[in-house]
Amino acid sequence: MTRTWQISTVDDAARARIAAARIAAAHGVPTVERTRLVTALSAQLRQCLVKGGDWLLTLRTAAPTGTRCSGRLTLAIDAAANGEGHRPSWRASADVPSPGPDGGGGPPGGPRGRSAFADALLSADEDTSRVLDLLAEQEQLVAFHREELHQTNQGVLALHAELDAAGRVQRELFGAEREARTEAESARRRLAFLADASAALSASLNHEEILDRLPRLLVPDYAGSVDLWLFADDAGARGHTARPAAAVAAARTGRPQYAADHPGGLPGVDDLPPSALHPREPLLCVPLPTRHTPLGVVTLTPPPERWSADDVVMLVELARRAGTAIDHAQRFEHNRDIAETLQRALLTDLPKTPGLGLAARYLPATHGLNIGGDWYDAFRQPDGGLVAVMGDVTGHGLHAAVMMSQLRTALRAYAVDGGTPGRLLTRLHVFLHHLQPDLYATAVIARFHPDETTVTWAAAGHPPPVLRTPEGEVRVLDAKPGAMLGIPLDQEIRDHTARLPPGSTLALYTDGLVERRTQGIDPGIRRLAEALSGERAADLDHDLEGAADRILRPMLRDSQRDDDVCLLLCHTDHRTAPLISGQASA
Repeated sequence: MTRTWQISTVDDAARARIAAARIAAAHGVPTVERTRLVTALSAQLRQCLVKGGDWLLTLRTAAPTGTRCSGRLTLAIDAAANGEGHRPSWRASADVPSPGPDGGGGPPGGPRGRSAFADALLSADEDTSRVLDLLAEQEQLVAFHREELHQTNQGVLALHAELDAAGRVQRELFGAEREARTEAESARRRLAFLADASAALSASLNHEEILDRLPRLLVPDYAGSVDLWLFADDAGARGHTARPAAAVAAARTGRPQYAADHPGGLPGVDDLPPSALHPREPLLCVPLPTRHTPLGVVTLTPPPERWSADDVVMLVELARRAGTAIDHAQRFEHNRDIAETLQRALLTDLPKTPGLGLAARYLPATHGLNIGGDWYDAFRQPDGGLVAVMGDVTGHGLHAAVMMSQLRTALRAYAVDGGTPGRLLTRLHVFLHHLQPDLYATAVIARFHPDETTVTWAAAGHPPPVLRTPEGEVRVLDAKPGAMLGIPLDQEIRDHTARLPPGSTLALYTDGLVERRTQGIDPGIRRLAEALSGERAADLDHDLEGAADRILRPMLRDSQRDDDVCLLLCHTDHRTAPLISGQASA
């Protein structure tokens, strides 16, 4: 449907406006939308009247289509002179729920007469009243929502306040947890350091090594510098070293002292004025205690970060452990010196015999008191023969050394009466079994005589002798030995003989030289044979002592020295008259 109005005067404009409003109402355009449309039309018509001239108002309604569920009402205004097909000067439209009756808008010219205008004006006021009612409802709704929004904002503010308080509490808890975690980590670090340092200090039995390790453990994490004062060293020194007053006080009282220009407030530590020797630097002086009196005092300067109370507690405990480790090391060194002196006293000097060179080496084990039951000996018999002995008493310590001494003395006494090596070992076996039933020993005896061209030997549970010929050939004298000395068994130990031309070398040794825990004894005997065969005949003639050192060197290269080591070389010198001149016996 299309309607057209020509507008030249105010009356034309009013009639057109009234007609458009009624047509929109007839087509069911909602009040607010209709009021908005008619208001826009009135404003546009006012502008047309101001401009003057003739204008055309066109109203078109369109029924719903397949793509739209409602109709369309369109208003357009243009100058009357533009004609058809020209773009209108103004256009407005609105959706209509229904097409409405064709005559709903009245004649094209609109209403006539003053009564019609009045009726139209009142109708417009009704629309305005409806709009105002709707506006009032919306204002009430807005006021309601504003109140709800205000209440919501108050709740949000309260929630924010609670969240802020909860956040502060959580931050405080996180801070406390972080502080506790940091403190726990520091405590763990201190305990780990104390355990590692204690292990490092107690791992050594050399007090000088412990004194050298302690500063390296403390600097730079727990001390800027470390000064160690041992009373025994100071007493033995000729000069006098100035010591801080705090160190002297720690030595006198046995309590840790802290010397600084302000109190340290450290647990278990006495505060003193600054040291005259170090007035600008705080000093922590901690005694090195033992079971009776302090051994000395360790004086520390602080690290870049000052000591905490827990650090000082840890340092005092470390000093206590260091004092114990130093005390144990000094006691061990004292006992070791006694043991080594005793061991050396039990090993006699080798006799000098024309035509027969002797060279011996004894190396104590590197662990323990360095004293054991290994021994070597060589002495002459009344008939002119020379007896070479290599023995090993089971066990270590003073008890084994005393038993070794008794066996050596008994063997020398038996040898005065004469007798072959086998007979001497048999008598020694009976002696040990009755003297000390729970102690055993191994031994090998070799007898050299100037009237014989052989060496007579016998062994009781001992590694076999190794013989090198003048040509450099080496063989192991592994004839069946007797059982260990002292075992509860009656035995007669047999003698064996071997040819011994001038230039021959016989090696007697203990198992500490050839035995390794992971390899057994046979590979060690082969290494000894190789080392002995590698020596030149001239070197054995001229420098038997050097040969003993050269043989030991490769043998001990991979050894942990868990056992004593003995080696006795017996060399017949071919440069002199033969020791013996005859035929070998089987």
